[in-house]
Amino acid sequence: MTDTSEKIDYSKTLYLPQTDFPMRAGLPQKEPEMVARWQEMDIYRLMREDAAGRPKFVLHDGPPYANGNIHIGHALNKVLKDVITRSFQMRGYDSNYVPGWDCHGLPIEWKIEEQYRAKGKNKDEVPVNEFRQECREFAAHWIKVQTGEFQRLGIEGDFKNPYTTMNFHAEARIAGELLKFAMSGQLYRGSKPVMWSVVERTALAEAEVEYHDHESDTVWVKFPVASNAPQLDGAFVVIWTTTPWTLPGNRAISFSPRISYGLYEVTAAENDFGPQAGEKLIFADALAEESFAKAKLQYKRLRDVSGDELGAAVCAHPLKGVGGGYQFAVPLIAGDHVTDDAGTGFVHTAPGHGREDFEAWMDARAELEARGIDSAIPFTVDDAGYYTKDAPGFGPDREGGPARVIDDKGKKGDANDAVIKALIAADTLFARGRLKHSYPHSWRSKKPIIFRNTPQWFVYMDKELGDGSTLRTRALKAIDETRFVPTAGQTRLRAMIEDRPDWVLSRQRAWGVPICVFADEDGNVLKDDAVNQRIIDAFEAEGADAWFAEGARERFLGNRAGEGWKQVMDILDVWFDSGSTHTFTLEDRPDLKWPADVYLEGSDQHRGWFHSSLLESCGTRGRAPYNAVITHGFTMDEEGRKMSKSLGNTVVPQDVMAKSGADILRLWVMTTDYWEDQRLGQNIIQTNIDAYRKLRNTTRWMLGTLAHDEGDTVPLADMPELERLMLHRLAELDEVVRRGYDNFDFKRITRSLLDFMVVELSAFYFDVRKDALYCDAPSSLRRKASLQVVRQLFDCLVTWLAPMLPFTTEEAWLERYPQQKSVHLAQFPEIPAEWRDQALAEKWRKIRLVRRVVTGALEIERKEKTIGSSLEAAPVVYVSDEALKAAIADADMAEICITSGIDIRGDAAPEGAFALDDVPGVGVVFARASGTKCARSWRYTGDVGSDTEFPDVSARDAAALHELQALGRL
Repeated sequence: MTDTSEKIDYSKTLYLPQTDFPMRAGLPQKEPEMVARWQEMDIYRLMREDAAGRPKFVLHDGPPYANGNIHIGHALNKVLKDVITRSFQMRGYDSNYVPGWDCHGLPIEWKIEEQYRAKGKNKDEVPVNEFRQECREFAAHWIKVQTGEFQRLGIEGDFKNPYTTMNFHAEARIAGELLKFAMSGQLYRGSKPVMWSVVERTALAEAEVEYHDHESDTVWVKFPVASNAPQLDGAFVVIWTTTPWTLPGNRAISFSPRISYGLYEVTAAENDFGPQAGEKLIFADALAEESFAKAKLQYKRLRDVSGDELGAAVCAHPLKGVGGGYQFAVPLIAGDHVTDDAGTGFVHTAPGHGREDFEAWMDARAELEARGIDSAIPFTVDDAGYYTKDAPGFGPDREGGPARVIDDKGKKGDANDAVIKALIAADTLFARGRLKHSYPHSWRSKKPIIFRNTPQWFVYMDKELGDGSTLRTRALKAIDETRFVPTAGQTRLRAMIEDRPDWVLSRQRAWGVPICVFADEDGNVLKDDAVNQRIIDAFEAEGADAWFAEGARERFLGNRAGEGWKQVMDILDVWFDSGSTHTFTLEDRPDLKWPADVYLEGSDQHRGWFHSSLLESCGTRGRAPYNAVITHGFTMDEEGRKMSKSLGNTVVPQDVMAKSGADILRLWVMTTDYWEDQRLGQNIIQTNIDAYRKLRNTTRWMLGTLAHDEGDTVPLADMPELERLMLHRLAELDEVVRRGYDNFDFKRITRSLLDFMVVELSAFYFDVRKDALYCDAPSSLRRKASLQVVRQLFDCLVTWLAPMLPFTTEEAWLERYPQQKSVHLAQFPEIPAEWRDQALAEKWRKIRLVRRVVTGALEIERKEKTIGSSLEAAPVVYVSDEALKAAIADADMAEICITSGIDIRGDAAPEGAFALDDVPGVGVVFARASGTKCARSWRYTGDVGSDTEFPDVSARDAAALHELQALGRL
């Protein structure tokens, strides 16, 4: 036979990987094209059609606010939601994601007002519904912008038909939910201290407040003991406060029976004002020394003062006589909130300016009235921060006009200085100072707020609802019945519900759903089903603007218009809006269901959306609108600092997508402990780029190898052990993946799959099998079995990763299956139970231990340039460990170690042999491979030249070439 070897390019006879799937991803260019393709094919509709009839899984979207571009927090949040909905969709559910937006409220109204101020325009001169329309248009613009940004992230959902709180049907349903509270007697008008923004002229919810450092005036004030305690005649009770401006509202002093108090006498003074020698003062013993030092006084302790003495005492007001007012008695009342950690052990109690003050006053009210003490709560500060007539000497009667607590720009007014000056004049100031501390600010204006007693609309937390329950007990029961991820969220939400006051619903603004009730002078609400229905019908047809239209009162009241009912013009807290979204989304859409399977938001929503949704649903339906609550933390910079523009450490998701791609951002989300605060910066992004590159290259190799796949199947029993091992690993990973998606533990899935692809596939299985896949004959069972396993690996890995990396997996899927529409219409493969083989896995664990020692020894030779390739080696391997020896007894260790030969010996390794401490009983002595190098496979064998037609290849390769020749492929 003629020698044809010189005419053959052996590389063309190998089954080398062939694919158009590029090594360089080009995600910033490719991803927008894919988004456009999905929109053109309407993949959302195809997913719904494909899932028709399956059980529903619903993640209800917590609505972002429609007032600006998305930030990294939005990206984190939406990616997590997208991964959850996609993973359930690909596991046999109809997992429909409906995005939503929060559209009402102060932030948008504030933006329109800013535009007005820039134009010199007065909001009060604009018809209210004209102003509301501008707010509506502003929100609509940002919904459109954010929709595009979310879709660029790869988020799939019903963006053509989202929910918005400003939709007419939504506004009608929100109004209907409010009316349910009104008709059930849970809604009432009350007067309580609420958080008030002077700058924005509205009450604020806890969720609308953030805390910043703030420097406050502090004063220690003397209250003269006036009656009921003759043994304390001439003494003063001393209080400490960081809000001197609240002293005109003082009505009591709170103390604690659990604290030790003493009567002290000043023996010497070094101050310009305040106590002088001989004055007697009462302090908590633990705070006396610090307080006297502050006032530069020397003192002596005279005796104990009992709680009974204090409870009987009545003081005079420290401002008595100022402006002709403050002539009333100031009682001492016991309060659970009083401690001796700071201050004086006595708490100045102004029930119109603090929740704890209010509660202590209300608890003591009946007893005080029985003692003849007026229990009325004054309104000392108006909505603009000015003192009222209830603050004599500081209000309208003051020369020059009323003093002000905070001005329109959020700056400190003159109220504190006016009060301190009056205290000095009355000789009731003990000491003064300044304190830097954490203080509540409006999250929108970033300006300090005040606590102000004002009439508002509330929902009772503790009123009995006819079935023995209250809103509080219902909510606590619902929390116990809800799954929380992480579990700490349950404790946090429970603590908030246990301690929260009645729910204040009213806001003094214009943009929102109104508190659409009619009330009499005493705050009693009209309960008329016909009136309510007219309101709901009008809102459904015209939106909530109908409430503010001319003639609205007469229209809704009908024949009751002459009865004197007043139309309430406050609007609802936007948290009531978002807390009601479950009604007009989950209940009203046939493609969803109530309750939701999952709510997922940031951990701040324990006091926000999770909280308001829970209260709204428990108040109207008796249970939570969700079965599970998932929370994520906040994104910090790489050093753990909060991101801020001033620090220049923000990561903008649009920039990351433009430079690296959305899948890189999504991979970062998947690799974080998202329930904690995460970190992000350029180094972390690069780490994820590197991990992505490895993942992509593994996928690319599979695609290239599968270019030669002809679909042959080999029965499991006929497969080589190595292939059966890989199928076993797929079965194990299938459990990890499914359990991980069920537990929302994406990091575990990602870490497991990345490790598998990089360590077990690229660095082991593919490395070992490249010779068989590239060089074996077309008829080789080993090659066919390996192709079959690579096929299974590809299908499993790409579908498992599809919820996380939708762009990359789509690209890979369509490269493999160009006739299919999308990987996102696929399901996770069902893994046969017979793939599991734990005994085989244990055997190969031992084989790989031996392999690791061999490859470690060869790596040293490679570094020293003794060899260039492991195929140049034929090491001697000493295995004295009996278990390892048994495991490798029938294994082709040369193939497994990718050497041309190997000599396995069962005795102890000689001194100087390479070994690893964690693999005892194995030693390796390097030896070079003998024989001739095969020109096709590059293995060194003794049978090169045994085939005269192909004299420069091994017998195995010559046989393969003959088969290829017979098939016409050579």
